[in-house]
Amino acid sequence: MAQRKGSEFAGLSVAIITPFSDDKVDVVRLREQVEFQIAAGTKCIVPVGTTGESPTLSHDEHERVISEVIQCVAGRAKVMAGTGSNSTAEALRLTRRAAAEGADATLQVAPYYNKPTQEGFYQHFKAIAEDIDIPVCVYNIPGRTGKEIDVDTIQRLSSLDGIKMVKEATGKLDQCSAILGTTDLTVLSGDDSLTLPMMSVGAEGVISVVGNLVPGPMIELVQAAAAGDFETARKLHHRLFALCNTMLGLATNPIPVKTAMQMVGRDTGELRLPMTPLDAKDCETLRETLFAFGLQEATAV
Repeated sequence: MAQRKGSEFAGLSVAIITPFSDDKVDVVRLREQVEFQIAAGTKCIVPVGTTGESPTLSHDEHERVISEVIQCVAGRAKVMAGTGSNSTAEALRLTRRAAAEGADATLQVAPYYNKPTQEGFYQHFKAIAEDIDIPVCVYNIPGRTGKEIDVDTIQRLSSLDGIKMVKEATGKLDQCSAILGTTDLTVLSGDDSLTLPMMSVGAEGVISVVGNLVPGPMIELVQAAAAGDFETARKLHHRLFALCNTMLGLATNPIPVKTAMQMVGRDTGELRLPMTPLDAKDCETLRETLFAFGLQEATAV
């Protein structure tokens, strides 16, 4: 089988948290996260995605987080910068800046709130792909954006040289199968709990939230599935499932994972409004979930 476009991004990518302290980006903690991921063997780091609370960042903060991550990584892993917007002009500006800083790829979320037509989606991504010379990962997450990018539109986009990947977060295995069966794009899971099912039909990895907390087991799962060792991959899937499902189901991402990081002693700071902390009951459920996984250092917050 011919190699897919974007296959160099196969494996575990982690959508890292943006740490805040006194309502400012905490660069020291940001760099600590990067070092933690590199030490674990994470293939690619994704700053300023959904997990990075991108909607709450100012333009200057957005650019600074990407720049700091690129500088800290210093070529030891790939960096896929979250530079999407519901304004094509804004997405172009952010992406040009990230490319100039040295980003290896760009994660481009579907334009949100204004809900373009399928032709609007196509023209938006086409404008970005033809403007820059780094790979584009199309991020399909209708639960956040309000509208799904249809398979037909992704098929059209696959003919553009710059479109290399899809982060598939529709929650539909059929959607993943249709993309893989009709395009040469690399598909990356956008839902931790669906990583193994999606890899079983040809996806090549995940852009992970849970990987912030436990990158090692996520790497093992992806590597086992890629090697065709589905017995090992299934065991890891079931071990990780409570973190992927119970933990992340407690509240909107990144509230639970940010709370979990604090519980295990890798504090990533406060949330920024409109994100608010977990209540006491959910904190206890989270602590029990972390204990059950084996993170015995988890403490109440």
